[in-house]
Amino acid sequence: MTALPESVEATGKTHDFVGIGLGPFNLGLACLTEPIAELDGVFLESKPDFEWHSGMFLEGAHLQTPFMSDLVTLADPTSPYSFLNYLKESGRLYSFYIRENFYPLRVEYDDYCRWAASKLSSVRFGTTVEEVTYEGDLYHVRTAAGEVLRARHLVLGTGTPPYIPEACADLGGDFIHNSRYLQHKRELQAKKSITLVGSGQSAAEIYYDLLSEIDVHGYRLNWVTRSPRFFPLEYTKLTLEMTSPEYIDYFHALPEPTRYRLQTEQKGLFKGIDGELIDAIFDLLYQKNLGGPVPTRLLTNSSLNTAAHENGTYTLGLRQEEQGKDYELSSEGLILATGYKYAEPAFLKPVQGRLRYDTRGNFDVARNYAIDTTGRGVFLQNAGVHTHSITSPDLGMGPYRNASIIRELLGTEYYPVEKTIAFQEFAV
Repeated sequence: MTALPESVEATGKTHDFVGIGLGPFNLGLACLTEPIAELDGVFLESKPDFEWHSGMFLEGAHLQTPFMSDLVTLADPTSPYSFLNYLKESGRLYSFYIRENFYPLRVEYDDYCRWAASKLSSVRFGTTVEEVTYEGDLYHVRTAAGEVLRARHLVLGTGTPPYIPEACADLGGDFIHNSRYLQHKRELQAKKSITLVGSGQSAAEIYYDLLSEIDVHGYRLNWVTRSPRFFPLEYTKLTLEMTSPEYIDYFHALPEPTRYRLQTEQKGLFKGIDGELIDAIFDLLYQKNLGGPVPTRLLTNSSLNTAAHENGTYTLGLRQEEQGKDYELSSEGLILATGYKYAEPAFLKPVQGRLRYDTRGNFDVARNYAIDTTGRGVFLQNAGVHTHSITSPDLGMGPYRNASIIRELLGTEYYPVEKTIAFQEFAV
């Protein structure tokens, strides 16, 4: 076994919990636990600083949830880590007020998270977790530097890595996932043709961005989606009540096969495109076509089945699902806006026997967000669409989940946890 650093051996400190990974959800937990004297926790993040989808900081791109869905407000409106306090300290509160737009810019939200992280004593960047073991009723978290931290609980917030379709798993060339779009935009625009694969908000934002400059660079632009149409994000108020404690109770109690079926059917509730952006894309197409046909194609109902790369060109094997016809599309540039998919961290392998899984091999996430056999030892952030529905990735439900986790860590309710907020009834 690797010897512990001298400082660790000297203190022998046991934390109440260790948070692994620092996306918005664990960062929110760090903010909410900072003032709680009864809780001692530490958060470990492998990156050198906070980073949240920096490859998608397109000009004007904004969150699809309002500013109240920040790190803390819906659990503690008086928290010093609120978005409004960030604006006040940044000298932009009145500008935001005059702007009269509830939706923060994406780059602004990232800066807000950096601001919050810089104020916390419990956050450690540049710390990679190598292995988690369990011994003596404690979790032992070993880092790449050989340090071992002991804790009674774990909170997993490692996020969802970019998803690459099976057809592109071993594909060569310089294709990119949309998470790296801005870093590679110039190289893409130097190509004669660019194909974008995907159907959600990120795909729409990239298409609009590339379409805006298509006549400047002279490339051909294709947008391929397997969806039958360009679905708008459903954002009506009664639908938004599905991000509620009552709906979590209802969804979590459904049979496992039903939950997985609904997971597929409900994608439009959290993976759709902003309606205004869809209209803006049409208006831009209309405007650019006034001078003649624009070299762009929008291809719906088309699934990506095969992909090959040779001599700087991608050949995509597509299938028009409604017609049942196969066809090919060639392109020099390829962008996969294919979303993100949770992957269980390798460092959990030694403690897998303590974790609960469903029949499909995914974590069996309890109603209180625990995934271990004790029901309150290991908690999971944002990987439970199959158990907690659309509330799992929703930024606004992050403070609710964290208030629930804090209640489990303390054994008492520190932040009030709402139980009923919806007008409608979901269950008989």
